[in-house]
Amino acid sequence: MAKIENGRQSADSRSIRTISSSHMDDESSLGSDSEMNGFTNDRHTDKYGFIGGAQQYSEESAQDVPPEVLRQREVKWLDMLSNWDKWMVKRHKKVRLRCQKGIPPSLRGRAWLYLSGGKVKREQNRGKFEELDSQAGDPKELDVIEKDLHRQFPFHEMFVSRGGHGQKDLFRVLKAYTLYRPEEGYCQAQAPIAAVLLMHMPAEDAFWGLVQICEKYLPGYYSAGLEAIQLDGEILYALTRRVSPITYRHLEKHKIEPILYMTEWFMCAFSRTLPWASVLRVWDMFLCDGVKIIFRVGLVLLKCMLGTREKLNACQGQYETMELLRTIEPRYMQEGFLVREVLDVPISERDVESEHHVQLKRWRKNRGELHWKSPPRMHGARAIMASEPPSRQDLRQNPTIIVESPLPAPQLQKREKKGKEEKKSIKKESMKKTPPVTEIPNPYNLPGDPQLPLRDPHEKNWNNPCFILDSSHSLTHSLTLRPSACQPSPLSLYQALAQLSHIPATGCTMANVTAAQLWATIVYFSYDFYSACF
Repeated sequence: MAKIENGRQSADSRSIRTISSSHMDDESSLGSDSEMNGFTNDRHTDKYGFIGGAQQYSEESAQDVPPEVLRQREVKWLDMLSNWDKWMVKRHKKVRLRCQKGIPPSLRGRAWLYLSGGKVKREQNRGKFEELDSQAGDPKELDVIEKDLHRQFPFHEMFVSRGGHGQKDLFRVLKAYTLYRPEEGYCQAQAPIAAVLLMHMPAEDAFWGLVQICEKYLPGYYSAGLEAIQLDGEILYALTRRVSPITYRHLEKHKIEPILYMTEWFMCAFSRTLPWASVLRVWDMFLCDGVKIIFRVGLVLLKCMLGTREKLNACQGQYETMELLRTIEPRYMQEGFLVREVLDVPISERDVESEHHVQLKRWRKNRGELHWKSPPRMHGARAIMASEPPSRQDLRQNPTIIVESPLPAPQLQKREKKGKEEKKSIKKESMKKTPPVTEIPNPYNLPGDPQLPLRDPHEKNWNNPCFILDSSHSLTHSLTLRPSACQPSPLSLYQALAQLSHIPATGCTMANVTAAQLWATIVYFSYDFYSACF
C-alpha cells in the first residue's frame, strides 16, 4: 500500500491484488459474528433480501414503479427474451433503452444471463459446471475462498447463515472458476460479483455469468498483478480531465493515484459502494453496454464529490480527499439522480478504447510490456453476441425461456391475434400489385376514321402534318395528327408508345403503358405538334 501512495510504481502483485479487499475486511467483518446470534426469526427483511440496516439507503433511494407499469414491462421483456436474437440484431437500441429504464425484478436474472452471453456459454459447455463442481480443487485456493465466504453481504438472507445454501453455492461457483481458469486463480474481488449473481440465478448460471464478466467485460481485472485495473485507473484519470477539469487538477495537485480510490469501485462493479437499488440499475446498464457504464459511474461520483470549490475547500490534503471519496453523500448515490447523471456523461466506448490505446502506449514506454495477456474487452451484449463464431449460431436460435405471461389468457390471445393480423396486413400491402386499368376509348375518333394509321416517315405528304420522334427512342414511324382536331389521338399515342416499348400495336391499351413512357411521349408530341402548326 505504501508503495502505491508514494508514486506510480509497480507494487508487489499480492499486495496489489488484496487492495480491493482491505475495505471489505474492515466493513463486512463487523457483522460476521452477529449473523449467527444477532437475529431472531421475526427479523425484518427488505424487498431486496437485506436484514436490518446493512442497506439503509436502499429503500430511501429506490424509485417506486407502479404495479401496472411493472406488469407492462414484464410483458415486453418476456417478448424480448423469447425472441432474443432478433431483438439484439434488429432492435438493439430498444433493448438498451429498456435496460436503462430498469429490468423487472422477476426477470432480472434471466435478462442478465442473456445480456452477458452466459446462456450461450452454458449451452456450448453442457455438463462443464457439474464436472468442475465434482473436482476437489487446489487446497490453497479453497482455504482463501472459505475465509471470504462470511464477508460477502453478511446481512443478506442468502448469506446470513454460516454454512447455509447461499454460502455453499458461492463456494461452489468460486471453486469451479479456479478450476476453469487455473492460470488466473481466485481473487477476493470476484466473491461479491459471484454473490450478486447468485442473488438472481442458480449456481450454474451464476458461474457462467462470472466467467463472462471476467473474460468479456473486465478481462485481466482479477489476474496476478492487476495490471488491467491499474491501466483502467489511468484511463479514468485521463477521462476525469475531460469531464471535470477542477476535479482532475485537485487529484493531480495532491498526487492521489487512481488505484487508491477506484479499485473497489471497478473490481466489484460498485456492488459494495452504492445502495442496492442503484447497484441493480447500474448492473442492468453495465451488462447491456459494457465497461463504459462503470467509467461513467466513477466519473459522476468524482465530479459530484470534488467538482466544486466549496467541496474542495473541505479537503485540503490527500487524507481528507480520500475520506471524502470513501464516504460519498447518499444524495449522489440515489437511484434516479445517479442514472440520469450516468446517461448524461459524454463518454462512449470509442472514447474508452481511444484512451486505452494512449495509456497502453505510455505504459509500455514507462514499464514495458504487460505481463498478463488478457483477451480483448467486449463493450456490451451486442459485441459479445457478434463475436460468436458462425458454427455456434444454431445455439442462439433455440427458445430462450418459457414463462407464462402475467396477462390473462383471453387478453393474451387477443393481443397475439391482433399482432398476427397487423403482420398480415403489412405483408399484403408490400406485395400488393397495381390494379389493372380499364381501357380508355378514343374520344376524338371520326366516324369514317376509327383509327389513324401510322405513316412512313419518308413519305412527304404534308396535307396532314407528320411528326417524327428522334431515333434515340427507337420509333422509326411517324404519327399522323389532324390539325383540325388540335390534339393527338389517344389511340395513336398508344400505337406510338407500342413502337417505343416494343409492344404489339394491336390491342394496345393504357394498361400496357407505363406512366414514364406516357409522359415522355406527351412531351415530345406536344413540342412537335406546336412546331408543325406554327
